[in-house]
Amino acid sequence: MVTYNEYLKSILLQILESHKHLKEINDKPGDLDAIKKELLKINGFLKVVSNKIEDSKIPHSDFKPLKSKFRNYLENYSFEQEIETMAPLYQDDVHRVKNMRLKILESLEDNKMMEDVKELGDKI
Repeated sequence: MVTYNEYLKSILLQILESHKHLKEINDKPGDLDAIKKELLKINGFLKVVSNKIEDSKIPHSDFKPLKSKFRNYLENYSFEQEIETMAPLYQDDVHRVKNMRLKILESLEDNKMMEDVKELGDKI
């Protein structure tokens, strides 16, 4: 049986993995689909942590502030519609693809969110 801590740690590791994939994309034509895929994974994991994992089940004091950062991110950043809009027109424009990827990375790293994900994952 998987404990809440193990479950949370596996989700945090998957968030970090998708973030790493976003950083490694080379910004070539067609990469917008890969960016969208990783973004959807990250958003899904953030929603799971925000909605399904109770604060009382995770004893680490770092969890509650991180969960708050996840909710803030989900409320304030939404790139899916922008990607859908730009895909037919600019999916082969490497400069626009790179700009979109960098904006997504910037939003994920806002308020040290990704650093906090790594730190909590290491503590669990």
